[in-house]
Amino acid sequence: MKTFKLQALQILENEYEELVKKSITLYDGLIINREDEQNRWVIEAYVQSDYKDYFTNLRDKNEEIMVEVVITKESNDPATFITSIIGINDIGGERINVLFMGTIIDKRKSKIEEMLRKLIDEGYQGEELLEKFKELI
Repeated sequence: MKTFKLQALQILENEYEELVKKSITLYDGLIINREDEQNRWVIEAYVQSDYKDYFTNLRDKNEEIMVEVVITKESNDPATFITSIIGINDIGGERINVLFMGTIIDKRKSKIEEMLRKLIDEGYQGEELLEKFKELI
């Protein structure tokens, strides 16, 4: 397992057919690559207890939750995960921790697949497809 510092957390919510990012103020947090067969990660966010109802409602919907996190350094690009909430715990005082379990979305892979699909739909195939693909990347 590999553990990293969580620098930022945003919840991606679908509002009126549009993806909206809700930034969560962190006290602290960790993200752990479990390195298991399912390629799952655990995200632990320490936040104000004011968020408890919000996260409880998200968990109770029993739906997957898309999150974006910045790992290690604030200057890093965000990574996107499809998660579910596996725990919400009172830490004492005005803080709670929220535990997410999920898998990372490889944006590069999906962009490449999207690009290939578009070229195929445009009628490219064989060597012509390969040449056009090389040209685009």
